[in-house]
Amino acid sequence: MKYNFSDKISSLQPSAIREILKATSDPSIIPLAAGNPAPDAFPVDEVRNITADILSKNPIDALQYGVTEGYQPLRDAVTDWMKKRENIGKEFDNTLIVSGATQVMDLVTKVLCNEGDTVVCEEPSFIGSLNCFRSYGCKLKGVPVESDGMNIDALEDVLKTTDNVRFIYTIPNFQNPSGATMSLEKRERLYSLAKKYNAIILEDNPYGDLRVAGEKVPTIKSMDEDGIVIYAGSFSKILSPGMRVAYCIGPKEILAKMTVGKQASDVHTPCLNQMIVYEWLTKYDVDAHIKKIQGIYREKLELMCECIERELGSFVEYVKPEGGLFVWCKLPDDVDMLEFVSKAVERKVAVVPGSAFLVNDNEKTQYIRLNFSTPTNEGIVKGVKTLGEVAKEYINQ
Repeated sequence: MKYNFSDKISSLQPSAIREILKATSDPSIIPLAAGNPAPDAFPVDEVRNITADILSKNPIDALQYGVTEGYQPLRDAVTDWMKKRENIGKEFDNTLIVSGATQVMDLVTKVLCNEGDTVVCEEPSFIGSLNCFRSYGCKLKGVPVESDGMNIDALEDVLKTTDNVRFIYTIPNFQNPSGATMSLEKRERLYSLAKKYNAIILEDNPYGDLRVAGEKVPTIKSMDEDGIVIYAGSFSKILSPGMRVAYCIGPKEILAKMTVGKQASDVHTPCLNQMIVYEWLTKYDVDAHIKKIQGIYREKLELMCECIERELGSFVEYVKPEGGLFVWCKLPDDVDMLEFVSKAVERKVAVVPGSAFLVNDNEKTQYIRLNFSTPTNEGIVKGVKTLGEVAKEYINQ
């Protein structure tokens, strides 16, 4: 039988990252392509104890249906936590618990965009979000990312000349894949432009707590006095990605529509998982845990950059990030990037081609993304050394 798929889905391609990750199921592959937290970053004992306690004392609430908006104690705890830590949340805001931060992108697009509307996004940007926007028939307009974040002059040009811009998507902290952090000046200008051109800002901040150097920069949402910023936060990088517990803070009217949209998707985020996160957030030293994982990633980032300098040298260009999980490397202009990636995989090292993160993935790019959180330290050393061996093939040509 011939299957006919919808126009929205038939044009989508599988995530290049997920396809590459299939190769990493081979234990001999060094996974420089992934974005998973380090295994020693998980608070396994705490989660084990919390789960046992919940199932012993309150099993029915954990196993029963819940409300779409989220487990109320967790909603309250997240609201208070973000108010104290980030100065996020005004009287016009509300909090929604979601199944992973990518669901925020899905629900925002579902409630704000009609087919043919435009989403302005950084370029490069996270492939999962780009595919989400594409799945709703949105047109994507990319704005180049510089070392200090989105090119704001280019953004204004786009806003001036583009009809039906529904929202601007940004990952301001340790951007995926570039690793760039948007400066305070650019955040303030971005907010002003969004207000001027009547566009919503979707601020995606999954990596904000993974800062290992430099000074913290205020969130864009903390500047929001006009109800134009939707903030996506997640417990995936500080607690567990497998639990799929994240949150959205934004204008009540928008979140009310997102709640209806979520009812049509998954009804609610799993209750047991929400209860685990609530207990962990309110009864354990979360700040100490975050400092611990920052130490883990600081060591891994330093090691990867040392290896890049030693093994790849001037063959690649990169800007050392102040946090996050990725290093964005530029290959020489005369090197076939996709061929380089294929040769690396043949040698049991998986990296992500930069084209996966472009608005038009048919465009040419010389970048590859390396991850330092997933592999062991030995894997980082061996993996980058192997990339250096691949590089020598081009140098010696």
